[in-house]
Amino acid sequence: MTTRDTVDLGSFTFECGESTPSLEVAYETYGEFDGSNAVLVCHALTGSAHVARRPDAGDETAGQARAWWGDVVGPGKAIDTTEYYVVCANVPGSCYGTTGPSSENPDTGRPYGTDFPPVTVGDWTRAQRRLLDELGVGRLRAVVGGSVGGMNVLDWLRRYPDDVECAGAVATAPRLDPQCLALDAVARRAITSDPDWNGGHYYEVEDDGIKAGDGSLEAGPANGLARARQIGHIMYLSKASMDRKFGRRAAGREATRDGPTDPAGAFFPYREVESYLDYQAERFVDRFDANSYLYLTRAMDDFDLAAGYESDADALAAFEGDLLLLSFTGDWHFTVEQAEALAETCREAGIDVAHHVVDSDHGHDAFLVEPEKVGPPLSGLLEAGLQGRAITDTVERAESSPFAPVHTSLFSR
Repeated sequence: MTTRDTVDLGSFTFECGESTPSLEVAYETYGEFDGSNAVLVCHALTGSAHVARRPDAGDETAGQARAWWGDVVGPGKAIDTTEYYVVCANVPGSCYGTTGPSSENPDTGRPYGTDFPPVTVGDWTRAQRRLLDELGVGRLRAVVGGSVGGMNVLDWLRRYPDDVECAGAVATAPRLDPQCLALDAVARRAITSDPDWNGGHYYEVEDDGIKAGDGSLEAGPANGLARARQIGHIMYLSKASMDRKFGRRAAGREATRDGPTDPAGAFFPYREVESYLDYQAERFVDRFDANSYLYLTRAMDDFDLAAGYESDADALAAFEGDLLLLSFTGDWHFTVEQAEALAETCREAGIDVAHHVVDSDHGHDAFLVEPEKVGPPLSGLLEAGLQGRAITDTVERAESSPFAPVHTSLFSR
């Protein structure tokens, strides 16, 4: 049983103090609610509510080619929609159905553009809580998410600790490190320095007025958004995965460069890694809004779990459920060390936490492309908390490395 819908939550005041007269939230649900089996899944930076495959609507929803976690969420999957009532909501500021910069401002009849209020991860959490209230969901069996969606999970635990039984924060951290902050800043400047950005008011103008964007815009800072996405993809891959995928190989004769090169550049090869980045950028520009990219990366950069508290552990101290952290050895965006530091502070504070390290060279993308390694520990968490399928933060911890991988066979059925 699946549902795809949009709900108007009415007036919404953002943490910045600004408000909108209406906040529409696009969401999808899977399975049936029995009063105690609700699982909230939080999407990553450019994801949508389309987390699982929908047999009633094909597999193309919200401008995305496929469900972004369709191998983890669904009937018989790790987050089994025959057992759990799964909810995934698109976050405020995005362009996949929830109110954001490309939405029409009811006060003006024009797209908000950069007049849309700044958004935070906390705004996402508060909007999700209001959506769940509309759906009649009180306490969650679990809240689960990856990347900035994992930050969203951590914010749930500090903001609504009594509303969650257990949580899975995947490939995430309590805050971004300076290197990632710097790369995000360069990506945003690629957008805002594009002449077609026009201060954020670039939406298509038609003879009958201004048309609000829908994530598939023909106008706007396409070149800047393409460069921003390329920077993002470099962040999501590891050195090992890039070497395996591309090496230093030249692209085929049929490959064409994205944009002109300087005269001398034509002498040198157009490499496979460049072709990959150009391809990903072209696809992304066709489906995502540049202003939303600005807003969502700023929300991610701003997040700091300890803000307003003495420490990360203090921020989570009121949460009495189980917290499972998953990290990946090849991920330099959100590192194993960052996850372990959070786990250690939680242990010292007596918070029930386990840190499961996955041996992977896929980089940050591992949580999306290796469902066979992500799914089993999440399934165990949902079934029996941190005792599920021998989930532990001490299994196979080798003396040679404080972050030895936990072998995935321990979690197989």
